[in-house]
Amino acid sequence: MPALDELGWDAGWASAFEQLHEDSLIAARVAAQHRGAYVVWTADGELRARAAGRLYYEHEVGEAIPAVGDWVGLRGETVTAILPRRSAFIRKRAGLRSDEQVLAANVDTAFLLAGLDDDFSLRRLERYITTAWDSGAEPVVVLTKADLCDDVADAMLQVESVAIGVPAYPISNVTGVGVDELGRHLLPGHTAVLLGSSGVGKSTLLNRLAGDELMRTAAIAADGTGRHTTTHRELVQLPEGALVIDTPGLRELQFWDGDVTAAFDDVEALAAECRFRDCAHAREPGCAVLAAVDNGTLALDRLRSWRKFQRELESIAARTDHRLRVARKKRWKAIAEHARQRPRL
Repeated sequence: MPALDELGWDAGWASAFEQLHEDSLIAARVAAQHRGAYVVWTADGELRARAAGRLYYEHEVGEAIPAVGDWVGLRGETVTAILPRRSAFIRKRAGLRSDEQVLAANVDTAFLLAGLDDDFSLRRLERYITTAWDSGAEPVVVLTKADLCDDVADAMLQVESVAIGVPAYPISNVTGVGVDELGRHLLPGHTAVLLGSSGVGKSTLLNRLAGDELMRTAAIAADGTGRHTTTHRELVQLPEGALVIDTPGLRELQFWDGDVTAAFDDVEALAAECRFRDCAHAREPGCAVLAAVDNGTLALDRLRSWRKFQRELESIAARTDHRLRVARKKRWKAIAEHARQRPRL
């Protein structure tokens, strides 16, 4: 079992751990999650643990913590505290519920995988990049299945139009072309996460980076598409010392919180040049954004994505605020009822 510093532990984490002011706690990092049970790594080895009920109770909205990648305080086989996260890749839980779901915590680099096959989508990639910037991690676009693409150069030009300031690498998990280029983002003690749709090649890429069959994979289907095999999030350590979180395929990636500024630098820069400060970029005179669309320097689909993401974030914020108010009201009613039922001293 690696030492804590090989898992990313440093003076900052040590200081945060001391602030817990709880005796008999040991530091651990969450390596995997299985239906409420956790695999954690400590200085003494791997343990199975469960989260204390208090952690579920204190989390007003969304999935109970901890998440894979978290640093936690462990007492026996119970996680009793979670250290403040430096980064978190969060989405709205799939479906109609307005809950958050933490996909990975304390990540330095987010590898955003997109296959260069019939399932390739710039709009989906925009969504991944937006969420990655908001997480606090460095986004890196990884274009898998380059061996199935007739014109990789053209695909790279398309990606560069939406991945502003984000490095992008075309690779092939079949031939290994381009995989070594990712090594510059994999440093000892640093953590990366692999994110992408089902069958895009996340586990296969992780196996190539590790030089071993760490994760179960399946052969591609007859139509060339990958097959989903990963069923849970798991942290693994590569031979060179880097840490990587493998994740199940994302069927959808809805925003939870944040803004789109970093992912849409081009639109934001144009908006700053509009005649009116409160320009809605619809029909206003002197709108630099619409002018860029007219002269072809900004794609109309890019502007539509920006508008859609803004509306989605506003909607999520409104629903979350309402859910918070309901959760807090319910909690205080329960506390008051408990107080009334206590026997008088």
